[in-house]
Formats: sequence, structure tokens, C-alpha cells
Amino acid sequence: MLKSIKFRQHKQVATLSGMKTDIALSEKLRHLLTDQTEVFHIIVVFYSHINMECVLGISCNDFVILASDMTNAHSILVNKQDEDKMFKLSDRLLMAVTGESGDTTQFAEYIEKNIQLYKMRNGYELSPPAAANFTRRNLADSLRSRSPYMVNFLLAGYSERTGPELYWMDYLASMIKTPFATHGYGGMFSIGIMDRYYRPDLTEEEAYDILKKCVAEIQKRLIINLPNFQVKVLDKNGIRALNVIKSQNLTA
Repeated sequence: MLKSIKFRQHKQVATLSGMKTDIALSEKLRHLLTDQTEVFHIIVVFYSHINMECVLGISCNDFVILASDMTNAHSILVNKQDEDKMFKLSDRLLMAVTGESGDTTQFAEYIEKNIQLYKMRNGYELSPPAAANFTRRNLADSLRSRSPYMVNFLLAGYSERTGPELYWMDYLASMIKTPFATHGYGGMFSIGIMDRYYRPDLTEEEAYDILKKCVAEIQKRLIINLPNFQVKVLDKNGIRALNVIKSQNLTA
């Protein structure tokens, strides 16, 4: 009888202890879900803004050419139309970024300074694949924090061993090496044109004409006004700026 009572008492204590543990776990789970919900809310809020901008990129045998719109907007207001959205990470690394102004500048400059630091410490620069993976890792780490970077970008690089390379990355830290790529709503109208006219042996003039076709289609089909596109080329001689593609100069 006494053994039975003691067993029931122990069982009751064990049950109460289990209830306390369950309550503690549920509290931790609630806080975790709250944190994740806040991050998800941030991502949803900024997702549409990221896609209002547009960047285009084409990689050929001898060069990579990038184009980005030059519109800086906030909500329903256009702040300026001569924004430079390309960042020179090194003599042979170029990044075209879209997203929140603060995030784009801070993230690009952080990557740039770390690449330069690596060069000072080791005496040579990161290769394009190494730079791309380093950038993706930092983006993935920020995604798992309470302050993720809301940026999409194209990373262009050139090395004597591998030649020109183009990497596509988004704010979820997805990455792929590709011959041509786009970001933003404008890219939805441009990707088909690139697929139709792309060849690995394109000349610089032919690639520039393809970008002009893309911008003309964006002006025709997209409700958002993106009148100016900055264009830069990366090859064995470094980074060069080409003429800005302006909507008023495009033929119908």
C-alpha cells in the first residue's frame, strides 16, 4: 500500500515536471516563431520594392556586360534618375545591385573592403568563383539574423584562367553561374530576348544592341518608368563604362 502511494506521488511529480518542461518549450517556440514571423514580414514588405528595379547581364567569350536602371525611388516618389547601382569590388570584379538603398551600399562596400583586405594579406585577389562564394556565404549568414540584407545582384568577374564569368544571386542567398541573367520585373520581359539572341561569341556591339532591345521592351511593356540604364563592360583590360541607354533615344 505504501509502495503504491509513493509510486503515485512520484508519478504526479514527474507529470508536473513534464508540464513545466512543456510550458518552457512552448514559450521558447512562441518567441522563435515571433522572431521568424518578423523576419518573414520584413522580407515580404521589401520583396516588391526590390523587383521595381532592374539589372541585366550577359557573359560572352571575352567580356561580361552589365546594365542597371538609374532610378532611385521610395514608395510613390522618384528621388533621382542618375543613381549608380554598380559597385567596383576590384579591378576585375563588378557588382550590379538592386534593393534598399542602405542595404545595397552597406552590403556592397562590406564585400568590397573584405576582398581588398584579402588581397593585402595574401598578395593576390580572390578569383571570381571564390568571390562569388564568399559573397553568397555572407548573404546567407545575414538571412539567418534579425537584420537580413534585402538585395538582389549580379556579380561579374574576369580571370586569366577562367575568363569572364557571371553569377546570379538573390536575397535568399541562391546562386548560379549563368551566361545571361536578370533581376526585377523588367527582367521578365528581357530574359526571352536574351535567350533568343544570345551567342557565346557575341561582340561588344552586338551585346550592347541586345541590351537596347531589352530596355526597349521594358519601356513598352512595364508600367514602371525606368528611363535610363547604365552600362559597363568587364574584360581583360578592366572595367569600362559605355553610353547610357536612354528611352527617348530608342527606336519604336
